[in-house]
Amino acid sequence: MRRAPHAPGFLTVRQRRFAWLGFMLTALQAPLAARLLPDDSWLFSIVVALMVATVILADDAMRRRPADVSHPE
Repeated sequence: MRRAPHAPGFLTVRQRRFAWLGFMLTALQAPLAARLLPDDSWLFSIVVALMVATVILADDAMRRRPADVSHPE
């Protein structure tokens, strides 16, 4: 059984690694900041982590689509 080729995403491999690193760092930093800071500025870390996660999910969705093989060259 052959699998259909997958479409490339809009992020390169290096960009995906940096996106995951950024997501993990901001997601881990938020609870620490919430405990240590008296104000609600830690919510900014949550917003940034959600934005990066959205980009990663969009890239994953684009990569899971089958590649357009209807025009062989």
